[in-house]
Amino acid sequence: QVQLVESGGGLVQAGGSLRLSCVASGNIYSIDVMAWYRQAPGKQRELVADITSSGSTYYADFVKGRFAISRDDVYNTVSLQMNSLKREDTAVYYCHAEGLRRYGLDESVDDLWGRGTQVTVTA
Repeated sequence: QVQLVESGGGLVQAGGSLRLSCVASGNIYSIDVMAWYRQAPGKQRELVADITSSGSTYYADFVKGRFAISRDDVYNTVSLQMNSLKREDTAVYYCHAEGLRRYGLDESVDDLWGRGTQVTVTA
């Protein structure tokens, strides 16, 4: 069974930094796109950043210049380095995988979510 497990969330003061990590497990051969989303209370889930298997990245405007996404395909991990955090960055952060392929199986998993990790930024 494939799964994504996030870690690294917590409480931080505004201006501080946190690093989120997500590991994918389940006999994985490759993953096309790995991404981080977030959902603040009362708001819709939104894309924060993603990274393709070729290393191309996308950042939402509200994190450009502050966050950096990276991946390690040997260990099937994706990380999000968050700097200069603001109170409005407070949210549950979710890891997402698209185009996940497993050894010995033809079909890919195209919409896999982790359970999320809470990030709280205080004044």
